Amino acid sequence: MTASPPSRFVVRAPRAFDGSGFVPAAVVVDEGRIVDILAVDAPIAGAAEVAIADDAVLLPGLVDSHVHINEPGRTEWEGFRSATLAAAAGGITTLVDMPLNSVPPTTTVPALEVKRAAAAASAFIDVGFWGGAVPENLGRLGPLHEAGVYGFKCFLAPSGVDEFGHLDRAQLRAAMDEVAALGSRLIVHAEDPALLGADGALGRGYEAFLASRPAASEASAIDAVIAAARASGARAHILHLSDARSLPAIRAARADGVALTVETCPHYLTLIAEDIPDGAAEFKCCPPIREASNRDLLWQGVVDGTIDAIVSDHSPSTVDLKRAGDGDFGLAWGGIAGLQVGLSAVWTEAHARGIPLETILPLFTTGPAAVAGLSGVGRIEVGAPAHLAVFAPDDALRIDVAALRHRNPISAYDGRMLRGRVRRTWLRGRSVFDSALGGAGEAPATRGAPGGRLRSRTDELIGAMGDPR
Repeated sequence: MTASPPSRFVVRAPRAFDGSGFVPAAVVVDEGRIVDILAVDAPIAGAAEVAIADDAVLLPGLVDSHVHINEPGRTEWEGFRSATLAAAAGGITTLVDMPLNSVPPTTTVPALEVKRAAAAASAFIDVGFWGGAVPENLGRLGPLHEAGVYGFKCFLAPSGVDEFGHLDRAQLRAAMDEVAALGSRLIVHAEDPALLGADGALGRGYEAFLASRPAASEASAIDAVIAAARASGARAHILHLSDARSLPAIRAARADGVALTVETCPHYLTLIAEDIPDGAAEFKCCPPIREASNRDLLWQGVVDGTIDAIVSDHSPSTVDLKRAGDGDFGLAWGGIAGLQVGLSAVWTEAHARGIPLETILPLFTTGPAAVAGLSGVGRIEVGAPAHLAVFAPDDALRIDVAALRHRNPISAYDGRMLRGRVRRTWLRGRSVFDSALGGAGEAPATRGAPGGRLRSRTDELIGAMGDPR
């Protein structure tokens, strides 16, 4: 492979993902767009050649609609440069940034503009933004909607940061009514605070932390979201589902016509409570990683199509915050850092269960794109931007946290042996990751010149009128 293909090139792939399965294809790229898809051996004049090895597959660039980048304000936790380079190394070419834990949170238009400026200066992949719905801005979400956020995130339990308050049940209904009137969507961290344990020290054993965030709390909050979405007609989305026993309620609501989607995360599909060591607070997240039997039910939701997306919920912090209280699960910061490794982690578990790669890929591509309302991404098709990734499903990948592109070297995946590895990623035909360059993640063509673009809801409206972004 060349390190930086010219503006016109063809990627010849014995196996390219077409949205449902793998087909041999020659994908022709010109000026950053896919301009043709031909037979794999078709002669193509005037185009440089990029050949994909027989042991690898060509994928559309992945989409992650749930990432906490934290810049500005808490950039020492994660920033747009480190996060987007990690994403590119994981095959991700489009992400949507959460409205917290940056300071200020994305609950006003000026705060959104500060975030956009930071991303524009540093992002190596495309970035869009969620707005926040908090008690202070209810009734005034319209300006953020018009400014281009893809929807609004709220918490039904304390978020963990003082500047992003949670909604009570009456405020949840008010937020649903408001986003319905705007034609937007409400994405919800669903835990019922009345059923959560008290804050404070819990000790180094994981069992006490798990008991403090019971599945009943998720189930109660999800029932409230369903009721509010049903009454308002709003589009609603359940974030980071960990309680698989809530899946029947979600299925029933959909069958009833409620506009409801749901995501889960790699850590819920690959990790289990029974294996979490004492004091290993890198595994702490909210809602928590639950038992093996729960994980099995989540996988049923993946296979039967109930779960719409698998997203990272990359929520990093500094090492000292994760180690607070010497591994006390009540005192440590909660959040899993896994932006770079999601596909490999989930594919490892899927393969062990006999689930084909093509079953999970839509949940990393078109699924998150649909959740956020992103157009033109997650597909290999004529007219789409040439966001592409090469994935080797049988490559062994041992996770060394010090080698990940995340800003802070702490992750629940450290030391795990995974199956499958991203070898290369292109953004609009430009190389943004190439493992052949020693795994550094920053190709010469992108060093010092981030090429990511800012996306907004208005981009999608323009695309619908014939100018795909």
